[in-house]
Amino acid sequence: MTTSSEKPSIFGTGLIALDLVIGLDSQAPVHSWTGGTCGNILAIMSYLGWDSYPIARMNGDPASERVRVDLARWGVHLDFTDCAPTGHTPIIIQQIKRARDGSPTHRFLWTCPHCGQRLPSYRPVTQNAIESILPALSQSSVFFLDRVSRAALSLAAEAARSGAIVVFEPSGKSDEKLFSEALHIAHIVKYSDQRLPDAGGTMTGDHATLVEIQTLGSQGLRYRHRLAGVPSEWLNLPAVPAPRLVDTCGSGDWCTAGFLAAAASKGVEGLRKDGGQGIASALRFGQALAAWNCGFEGARGGMYVLGREEFERQIDAIVSGKPLLRVVERPQSTEPSVACPACPRDISAA
Repeated sequence: MTTSSEKPSIFGTGLIALDLVIGLDSQAPVHSWTGGTCGNILAIMSYLGWDSYPIARMNGDPASERVRVDLARWGVHLDFTDCAPTGHTPIIIQQIKRARDGSPTHRFLWTCPHCGQRLPSYRPVTQNAIESILPALSQSSVFFLDRVSRAALSLAAEAARSGAIVVFEPSGKSDEKLFSEALHIAHIVKYSDQRLPDAGGTMTGDHATLVEIQTLGSQGLRYRHRLAGVPSEWLNLPAVPAPRLVDTCGSGDWCTAGFLAAAASKGVEGLRKDGGQGIASALRFGQALAAWNCGFEGARGGMYVLGREEFERQIDAIVSGKPLLRVVERPQSTEPSVACPACPRDISAA
């Protein structure tokens, strides 16, 4: 495992998938990029200058190889992406359309549009596969999980013992017992009011939670913290207006990544020292990244069409309240096609 002593590091396990993005232009190539909440956040964190380490079970199938190539493009470390027993990498199809009022909308498909078979879904890493990973966690600033499993919780607990911030971003309660255990370990809990109206007593008893964030879609978010030992009142942050609205997919992941990049580089102790004002400032930065992301198709589409200097210039403009309306034409894709494992036909349209 290679690391940079100058960079903070994030480890994460959960939904790391291959996104097949069908844009508004039906004649344009379908783009295949790393997706899933965990996959997006780790890729973004590497883009923002962190050492990122996804933990997954990629078996070398075309989807997993496409994910690995994409992650490597952004400097993500692949040391722990082939944990045994390996399996097919999840595939998610995203279709972007326009609603009747002309606003962009999207939907996700979990079955092959050609053969009708379910596309590969998420499978967690196993307890037997984590022994070689545990020692590496002593170097982490953050451990991220968006799905609960016994192995994920073991990894999170070890990272927490080393002073790392554990971030739990659930999309639902698939296992009540493991979900409750995750709340006891996690320092930051973030969830959508649409998918999970109430995380369930995050700051009660002996739970480790220091910051609870509830996203409210176009209304922004609300949060509370107990950096002073007792829970604060809920505090509201309205959404940062998007300079250009093309697709909202992935904006929550950019918000999370921006918040962590600004607030979590020094682990739990650093989070405590930054205080409530630091939390608010970091969340606002995350919201600025989320607003910027709305100007591109796909969960991380802007990363593929803007140089780093232009990205930073546009983010600075959004943060300063003077967003740029610069439109960047996306180049045609030269990405390899990826097929449904159960279907001989190609669903990614080269």
